[in-house]
Amino acid sequence: MSEQQSNSDQTFSITELSHEFKVTARAIRFYEDKGLLQPSRQGMNRIYSRRDRARLILILRGKRLGFSLAEIREMLNLYDLGDGQTEQLRVTLKRSQDRLRALETQRRDVEAAIDELHRSVRILEEYLGLKERGAKVPDIDDFVKGRSDALLSVAE
Repeated sequence: MSEQQSNSDQTFSITELSHEFKVTARAIRFYEDKGLLQPSRQGMNRIYSRRDRARLILILRGKRLGFSLAEIREMLNLYDLGDGQTEQLRVTLKRSQDRLRALETQRRDVEAAIDELHRSVRILEEYLGLKERGAKVPDIDDFVKGRSDALLSVAE
């Protein structure tokens, strides 16, 4: 980028953007192919504007938050409606609220799975410890069922 360029005229190469945002040039070209970025061309070189750079920031943030490319495209395309970005903000807020609810549900599901795995590990460690000490132990299925029932009654 030239030191003499004003900020509004600032341009970026694909290499500069890929280094700055730690993404591959292939990923940036993919976003271009999907219509999310529209660089100009100088011969074979892509020239990205400040607007493209800002859109790339939003694309990467959206992907990090789990939005689909279609959702990101919808939110980005609302920028140019000429309504002071009101509709863009409204849609982004709704999508963000929906995503937050989905992530909170996933977190509860993950926490439940972790709790269940902790119980399973404790049961298996106990069973293995008894076997290694030569204790007479029931069949693994009966042992697990008995310990699971005991742990569930304690949890209630």
